Amino acid sequence: MKLARVIGNVVCTIKDARLTGKKILLLQEIDDTGSPCGEPLAALDAVGVGSGEMIFFVTSKEAAFPFDPDEIPTDACVLGVIDHINLSSSSAGH
Repeated sequence: MKLARVIGNVVCTIKDARLTGKKILLLQEIDDTGSPCGEPLAALDAVGVGSGEMIFFVTSKEAAFPFDPDEIPTDACVLGVIDHINLSSSSAGH
């Protein structure tokens, strides 16, 4: 799982029919301090999150699991909302 912040929605006028009714979000991956890292990416929303929320997501084949038994063409999916992060001082910076 990876951490990210929702920075927007993706609107598609033409898309794979299996994505009909699925919300596509624009995510900015973040590190353990909440700072942006990497390039933004698109992901399906499996939990109903909104812009600005801190979330966790998965990539690869696991991204389609929340929609089982439907075969959804996705390689990134939001699975949960993060309320807060606690880091112990011994693990910070590692």
